[in-house]
Amino acid sequence: MAGSERAARRKGEELLPEQSILSLEEYLAMQRSIGNETRFRVLNALVEDGAQSASELRDRLEIESNVLHYHLDELVDVGLVENRKRKEPNSNGLYSYYRATSLGEGILEHGVRELMRREWDALEEYGE
Repeated sequence: MAGSERAARRKGEELLPEQSILSLEEYLAMQRSIGNETRFRVLNALVEDGAQSASELRDRLEIESNVLHYHLDELVDVGLVENRKRKEPNSNGLYSYYRATSLGEGILEHGVRELMRREWDALEEYGE
């Protein structure tokens, strides 16, 4: 590892607690992931309405299935959403559904949503 790369890595690590579960790169990957409007809408729907199947999300958000699965995979990969399977009554197979993880709820609530709330508050306070 080059000296400047090593120094940059040390600097990033100083931002996190010594025993941090995730690396700075992992936190930034989560933030980049919800920077996409479709992924933001998917995560928001899961936080607002709870666990849903891909078909429920597709219908609610009016997103083509292949596009939705691409974005769901990205959200799962960075740890903001999890894909769970359970047996449904009167069914021969497993039912697959998606739900926001606690990290997904946290990054949404204390990130973008917080900024949106502040904008509404500012409009109420200073708007006409």
